[in-house]
This record gives sequence, structure tokens and C-alpha cells, in this order.
Amino acid sequence: MKIVFASGNKHKIEEFGAILKKYIPQIEVVSMKDAGISDDIVEDGATFEANAMIKARAVAKYGYIGVADDSGLTVDALGGAPGIYSARYAGEHGNDKKNNQKLLLDMRRIENRAGAFVCTIACAFPENSQYSDFCVRGECEGVILHAEKGEGGFGYDPLFFVEKCGKTYAELSSDEKNEISHRAVATKLFAEKFVNEISDKE
Repeated sequence: MKIVFASGNKHKIEEFGAILKKYIPQIEVVSMKDAGISDDIVEDGATFEANAMIKARAVAKYGYIGVADDSGLTVDALGGAPGIYSARYAGEHGNDKKNNQKLLLDMRRIENRAGAFVCTIACAFPENSQYSDFCVRGECEGVILHAEKGEGGFGYDPLFFVEKCGKTYAELSSDEKNEISHRAVATKLFAEKFVNEISDKE
């Protein structure tokens, strides 16, 4: 079975594929590029869930099972920011350095540094399919540090400290991260929901 992951972020696709194979070994996860889809999808939803579903349905219209995630960092003291704007928090999409600098600047006088990484994963089936579209949500709680720590990961990983691990996301090995991350939690929920959806209709 093949599903198309609606993202150009190879980190996300690799993480999702590696985690999902633990639950559904026979599944193949491919990128939009691999599937020959070059649409520029406009993410204009107001929530993680809405944006994930927009992307998944954009793929499903081509006859594939479309899967997409929308994820980001939410910080309690910033009213949930950067939230759905995590990738472009500093104004330039995907500029991790500038995004981290802005986050540190916005947090400079704040004592409450609690936050969470959030990942929603949506699944959309082709038109006239017997299956129902769905969305799941996973979270990992942590603390925003005052300076970056660790060389691994991407995005806000060097600033996100997971107390139960005693490490930032950027200090975790791939295996460690794939056990506890927001994407790991959401992918496990996705796998369970996906299997149930498919098996219930067979």
C-alpha cells in the first residue's frame, strides 16, 4: 500500500516513514515529488488540524491516499505562538536560525518557559472512497531554554528541552526522538486509526 505524504520537508517524511513502518511494515510512504504532484498548496487554515487536512486532500484528489502533517511549537507565555506560523515565525519560511533568534528575543524576560511541540496528521482518501478522512494530534511537553543546546534535529529542536529525557530535541538520537516526540505520538495514533479504518470496512 502506498500513501503520499504532502510535504517538501524530507526530514518530516523520513521521520514519519520510519515511525510508521514499526506499526504498518507493508506501507510505502512517498513524497509528492515522487508521485509527480507539483501543486503549490495554500495553507490558509486557522489550526494545525485544518492545515493538515487541506494538504492531505490536495493529494487525495489525484487518486492517492493523502497524508499530511502540520506541526509547530506552542509556548504558553506567548499565547500559543509561534503555533501554525512556526516555520515562518521570523518572516522567512524555513529559516531556523532567524526563527530561533526571534523566539529567544520574545522570551527574554519571561520566567514561565513551558511549551509543547504539536503535530497533527491528517489522512484523506480519494473521492468516492469507502473510507472516512480523519485527523489525529500528538504533543510533547517541554521547556524553552535561554540558549541553543545540541547539534542534531532541525527547527526549534536546540531550544526545546524535554525534562523527562534530560535533553533537548537536538541532543536526542533519532531512535530516542522517534520514541517520545510529538510526531512519534501522532504517528502512533495515526497508525492505529488508519488500521482500524481500513479493517473495519473490509
